[in-house]
Amino acid sequence: MTIERIVFIVAGFMVLLSVALTQLHSPNWMWLTVFVGANLFQSGFTKFCPLVGILRKLGFKQAAAAA
Repeated sequence: MTIERIVFIVAGFMVLLSVALTQLHSPNWMWLTVFVGANLFQSGFTKFCPLVGILRKLGFKQAAAAA
């Protein structure tokens, strides 16, 4: 699995998790969705994503077209 796919999977999971926690626990969990969205937004411009650095150190590879 490539880094790009993992980033999409993790971001989608975090959004769904925060929506579920907002409904089941506290509305303050919506801030997690805001954080994930803001991080995706800024990484689109800066090409910096903390998760990508972590995944590289763990040995995952980028897709051939992105490398």
